[in-house]
Amino acid sequence: MRSSSNKPSIKKTSSFLLNKPPDNYNPMEHPKPNPPRPPRPPPPPQKIEYPASPQIILGEETLRHTSHPQHPLSQVEVSDLFTCSGCKEYGSGFRFTCQQCEFQLHVFCALAPPLLKEHPFHRQHQLSLHSKPVKGGILKSKCDVCWKPTKGYTFRCNACSYQMHPCCAMLSDQINITVHPHPLKLLPANVTNSPNGDSASGFVCGECKRKRSGRVYRCTVCEYHLHAVCAKNMVNGLEANGIKGPEKPSMLGTAARLASQVFSEFIGGIIEGLGEGVGEMFIQTITRGRRPAVNNNSD
Repeated sequence: MRSSSNKPSIKKTSSFLLNKPPDNYNPMEHPKPNPPRPPRPPPPPQKIEYPASPQIILGEETLRHTSHPQHPLSQVEVSDLFTCSGCKEYGSGFRFTCQQCEFQLHVFCALAPPLLKEHPFHRQHQLSLHSKPVKGGILKSKCDVCWKPTKGYTFRCNACSYQMHPCCAMLSDQINITVHPHPLKLLPANVTNSPNGDSASGFVCGECKRKRSGRVYRCTVCEYHLHAVCAKNMVNGLEANGIKGPEKPSMLGTAARLASQVFSEFIGGIIEGLGEGVGEMFIQTITRGRRPAVNNNSD
């Protein structure tokens, strides 16, 4: 038998640290690497809301629209003036545009819901979106809010003849604007317009400084008035980009100017012909040795 003195002995060692830094290690000279940054959250989706419709949220910057299915539309912000391919009205700033052709839409036209229920301007009936205006023959179909012609997209009542532009549908019966410190409330239609649509109230707009047809807002505190057609410029981007709404000459005004020009030329021709006839008679009288008779009687 082995004695206990012949058992192998276990050598004791001091404790140690894994990857122990050297004695002259300076942590400031060897900073720790920064942890990877988390990815940035996507920008919040753009929201568009009509006064009488549920909120519509666009989660992407591109859009396939039924009016332009051949190309995708990209959302851009450009401060120049453009004509919307949907409602045929002016706009500026944010829009959906085709990168391959000239097709452009207001944001509210691109995202317009197919139906509006209980809109503040026409609560009694629902309004459906139409891509083409009503054919009115010689007289153009007009919007019941701004009284400008409807040439493209319109919200139209199927129970009566009421209709309005998508931009006008973005307005409400009470609004707050940047150019006036007080809330504005829409006056009743029978106060601002006569049955034929002409301005009958004599309200002068605080922005355009003139009288014109269409609905009118009045300040709830003072005597400030604002045409609905001028309020539209605060929805379509014109006011935000410093663009005054350009006015196109009406067909009736153009026809009147042309008729006036033709009439003036016609009368001028008659007078010119009469002048030539009197001149010829004067010359013939002189050649015959007689002085022309002159009427000296004063009126």
